[in-house]
Amino acid sequence: MISTDLGTYDGEATEDAGPEVELRALTFKPEHHGLRLDLALTDLVPEFSRSYLQQLVDLGSVWVNGKVVKKAASKVKAGDMGQIALRPTPQSQAFKAENLPLDIVFEDEHLLVINKPAPLVVHPAPGNWSGTLMNRLLGHDSQAFHLPRAGIVHRLDKDTSGLMVVARTRQTMDALVQAIAARTVKRQYLALAHGVWRGAAVRHVDAPIGRDPGNRLRMAVVDLALHAGKVAQTDFECLANGVQGCLIKCTLHTGRTHQIRVHLASIGHALVSDQTYGGAAAAGLQRQALHATKLAFVHPVTGQSLVFKAPLPSDFSTALSSWGLNYNSDIF
Repeated sequence: MISTDLGTYDGEATEDAGPEVELRALTFKPEHHGLRLDLALTDLVPEFSRSYLQQLVDLGSVWVNGKVVKKAASKVKAGDMGQIALRPTPQSQAFKAENLPLDIVFEDEHLLVINKPAPLVVHPAPGNWSGTLMNRLLGHDSQAFHLPRAGIVHRLDKDTSGLMVVARTRQTMDALVQAIAARTVKRQYLALAHGVWRGAAVRHVDAPIGRDPGNRLRMAVVDLALHAGKVAQTDFECLANGVQGCLIKCTLHTGRTHQIRVHLASIGHALVSDQTYGGAAAAGLQRQALHATKLAFVHPVTGQSLVFKAPLPSDFSTALSSWGLNYNSDIF
């Protein structure tokens, strides 16, 4: 808690100070120069969402160089000093360390690779303010408190299992984000889908993805001439085929929200147990049948080429057996 007299700032915020308010000092760094205020704040106060920080700006709870700033789009400069009046929220209180297990596949001083189980949530969110992957990362390494999102650079859905890379330093985090954007981080998944696979074993899907115009809670393949969306590309290869469904190898070339789930549904092969996109419970699976089985990238610090593979979880293996489908891990 920073005991600074708000009266030295703009008087209209003085009465906002109280025992539930934390006054936190802000120092804008060279990497913040020219950024919007709200973007810089998400880096300096990572336990709060950008939308919440924007609300604080609108309320006059942010000062820069002694003056209240009420425009989130205001630009900051390196060396600017300020304060922000923070009020506790479930979201901020969720940014805490928890001593819970992590399945660590690889770890050095720069990054770690984990095998995330289902149904572990990656980020705290309404209904899941604790017990998340982020809480576990904070419990594993106190340095994660100094990184946005505790070093998480990409995510898996709650019910998707498999490999994720997490940064342990800001330098590594920035490099991994750039590598993902440049599509040099290679990710492959296994999916158990409804329907008999027909035609060529390999199929390339190039179909933009955006919010479903009929249901804003879902994503969908969209026409960019009519709806907002982004280019999305996925390669699918049928590894095993049966009368009830098929086992599919999925290779991402872009990283859109729910990309594999949406693209599979668009070609008539909804994921087993993925009710959001037309799948139904089957083969004993209680979660969507998607597993991130391979992750490959160049180490951003050492330059070493790294390749990791995660074995199938027991529920996935049991589902394959129940449908009489064989999986040869050598395919990866």
